[in-house]
Amino acid sequence: MMEECLTCTIDADIHAIPRVSLALDKAMRSHGFSEEECLDTQLAVEEAVTNVIVHGYAGTSGQIQITCRTTHNLAEVQIRDWAPPFNPMSMPEPDITEELEDRQIGGLGVFLIRRVMDEILYRYEDGNNILVLIKKRG
Repeated sequence: MMEECLTCTIDADIHAIPRVSLALDKAMRSHGFSEEECLDTQLAVEEAVTNVIVHGYAGTSGQIQITCRTTHNLAEVQIRDWAPPFNPMSMPEPDITEELEDRQIGGLGVFLIRRVMDEILYRYEDGNNILVLIKKRG
């Protein structure tokens, strides 16, 4: 089966995220990914994009480019932004054994991404944060 590639650029606005999720779902399902694999990937992308909007651009305007390459056994989503450099994978693992009221706020988005994706790569290149999320088809 052919490789499929789709790219969309959204404004740093959480209201644009559902459009990305829909396109991702369609691309992955057309390559035979399970509902769980699609949902996991959507969750990870939504978390990553939300983090860029909330923490990266922090209320300022900006754009996020999402590129998804899918084949019969792999979905690779690249999230590119022009916010200040930040490697989300540098975040420490949250202590989920701590009592809820003692836990630090935040950090669970990255924790979730680590749990549901097979591979996560980050680089800062030419003024861009580039986060690549990879999901292998089970």
